[in-house]
Amino acid sequence: MSQLHQVGEVVWEIGADARPDMRVPARVFADAEIAEAVRRDGALEQLCNVATLPGIVDAALAMPDAHQGYGFPVGGVAATEPPHGVVSPGGVGYDINCGVRLLAAPFTHGELDDRRRGALVEAIARRVPTGAGKGGRLALRGGELDAVLEQGPRWLVEHRGVGTADDVRATESEGRLEGADPGHVSARARERGAPQLGTVGSGNHFIELQRVEDVIDRETAERFGLRKGQVTVLIHSGSRGLGHQVCTDYVRTMDRALGRHGIVLPDRQLSCAPLDSDEGRAYLAAMAAAANFAWANRHAIAHGVRRAIADVVGADAANGTRQVYDVAHNVAKLEEHGGRLLCVHRKGATRAFPGQAVFIPGSMGTASYVLAGREGSMERSFGTVCHGAGRRLSRTAAKKQVEGSALRRELEAAGIAVRAASSRGLAEEAPLAYKDVDAVVRVVEDAGLAGRVARLRPIGVVKG
Repeated sequence: MSQLHQVGEVVWEIGADARPDMRVPARVFADAEIAEAVRRDGALEQLCNVATLPGIVDAALAMPDAHQGYGFPVGGVAATEPPHGVVSPGGVGYDINCGVRLLAAPFTHGELDDRRRGALVEAIARRVPTGAGKGGRLALRGGELDAVLEQGPRWLVEHRGVGTADDVRATESEGRLEGADPGHVSARARERGAPQLGTVGSGNHFIELQRVEDVIDRETAERFGLRKGQVTVLIHSGSRGLGHQVCTDYVRTMDRALGRHGIVLPDRQLSCAPLDSDEGRAYLAAMAAAANFAWANRHAIAHGVRRAIADVVGADAANGTRQVYDVAHNVAKLEEHGGRLLCVHRKGATRAFPGQAVFIPGSMGTASYVLAGREGSMERSFGTVCHGAGRRLSRTAAKKQVEGSALRRELEAAGIAVRAASSRGLAEEAPLAYKDVDAVVRVVEDAGLAGRVARLRPIGVVKG
């Protein structure tokens, strides 16, 4: 790890010659302070391990929010080339298509007094179930789950009247990955996922009520439909128990097949299979199905948020609440880069094609950013940026430093209404557990990957 050296203003690298098993360099986007934090964290060793994967091209990449994860670091990016390059469930993560969706309301923070702000947060908490294992109100029967796994949120629009076609169009891949096959999703995954559509879950998932504190790029903000003072809602959730089970199933399957494919790994958590193998094709089909479920889940959550807005502010306000965009940050996608078809793993990393909206949540006590992807991302990071501020303390360490009830009082005193399933869960996600989101975003901007459009300040939080 001492071989990490600076190769650009905000780019650091460990050469492929650092270890005999590395096929490509390990590259980190960071300033000096973030680079030192990554150096101390297990993420850097994990990144070097990723650089050993068969078929990996260019470099194993880490975004400035990187920290240690399962196999791959969170904030990791790796592109492999078919047919013999591999796909690794650890390069997607257990919460397949965990991602974020931003809604823009037609009213301003000034029009939402303290009483109605608290009432709106309360209404969202009533309309959208939160917490581990919680079921939703959109129970799927018979073949309906298969239809959602194949079609994503479009099925909810056409068959349940949930959300709009405009929402689908304002979603990455229009909320549907090609090749999804419910037949490759296990019975246990289906059992876990069927009752959870339209639910937030626990951990770092949330619904955050915000105000647009500052507009940095006025032209792009106007294109995104954002203006200073406007109220926005950021939704962060994924594929719930269904996606977790898909990852569990295929890590086991691929682990058993490593010898047959002649793959030797420095860490079994990187278990993988060639893209053209039976295991590789089956995982991609199941992962796509879980990704479609996650987009449908955020779509259903947004429907609950609109109903809450109707409860408190009125039907016209709910109908005027439009979706800015929805983007995944745990997924593997087949994309063309540099004239080659590649399987791009983004694990805690967000697609950021030129002009595309990107959302970078900070913490519930600081701020979040809206960015727009830049041309530089295509050549430097396979069209990718970070997905948040990134943890600097584990959940256990955070709980040792802050008491949930005290944090709740502190947030309320700062004008942030809080609804959380438990004080313990709140403490795990304390602002001190995360890196400085401003520093993380500066790195992304200085690297030419994306540019700031607007800064959002939290005024209410609903957490599991």
